[in-house]
Amino acid sequence: MLLTELLHPGILEALAGAGHGARVLLADGHYPAGTATCERARIVHLNLRPGLLDVTTVLDVLLRAVPVESAQVMVPPAGEPEPPAIAEYRARLAPAPVETLDRFAFYYAARSPDLALAIVTADIRTYANLLLTIGVRAEGTLTPR
Repeated sequence: MLLTELLHPGILEALAGAGHGARVLLADGHYPAGTATCERARIVHLNLRPGLLDVTTVLDVLLRAVPVESAQVMVPPAGEPEPPAIAEYRARLAPAPVETLDRFAFYYAARSPDLALAIVTADIRTYANLLLTIGVRAEGTLTPR
């Protein structure tokens, strides 16, 4: 029996095989995961019903399972306001840097051969996509946070 709160077998397997520098995509329910991910990445669908599970909830669980070195978020076109989800991500990920990318640059980054895992959520917020880069585990720690 596992002691971690993260119990999803597919997510655990993908994270266990990912090392420093590997990427994890947390996608909202609008994200084209079938075409805008690396074909070698494991895709896990957690989108049972719109709004049932969002990116922030998945992020909170992952932050207690893996160290995050940096992140990238998808932002709307210039002139449009920044979505509230991005402020949530920055607060949870601090002090890790969070880089902003336009939609097509984000898709390009998510197609990287370093993408180990894509988790598709039922998040109905627009531009709620997040790309994490896994860091290194601090010496002498059992959990990253």
